[in-house]
Amino acid sequence: MTEQNAAEANNTAFSADINTDENIAGVNHLNEQVAEESELEKLKEALEEEKKKYLYLMAEFDNFRRRTAKERVEQMQTAGKEVIVSLLEVLDDADRAEIELSKAGPVDEGVKLVFHKLRSSLQNRGLKVMETKWLDFDADKHEAITEIPAPTEELKGKVIDEIEKGYLLNDKIIRFAKVVVGK
Repeated sequence: MTEQNAAEANNTAFSADINTDENIAGVNHLNEQVAEESELEKLKEALEEEKKKYLYLMAEFDNFRRRTAKERVEQMQTAGKEVIVSLLEVLDDADRAEIELSKAGPVDEGVKLVFHKLRSSLQNRGLKVMETKWLDFDADKHEAITEIPAPTEELKGKVIDEIEKGYLLNDKIIRFAKVVVGK
């Protein structure tokens, strides 16, 4: 047999195995997927899956980076919180002492300077006094010690007196204001 006859025999044998109609018995059908194409599709799907995993990991890492940066900033802002909270009682005592000294007569400038330095150094660290008097009572900011009859109708539900000052450290409450509310 010549090479041309062998090629024709292979070609007819191959063409005899291919059916154009899937309902006719035979080995190969024209509308079946070729094994190579299905392998290519599997590789494409695997690539897409890996892309999704990569994007998910990148988003998760980006969220982690933002969250830790935010926590670091908050930690730096409230680094001395314990010290400042412990100094609040000293600040209250200084306020009371300044009031008593002013009642007794003229206050020495050195004493005023010490009180002012204490307040300003705490304010430079982010400490703010919470404004309370004559404002509406807010349970998120105030601790009601007692209720008294309001002297006027518009003072009902408002803070009438402040027993102990409330403080904010970098806009976060570190001590609630103890107040008297009008009813």
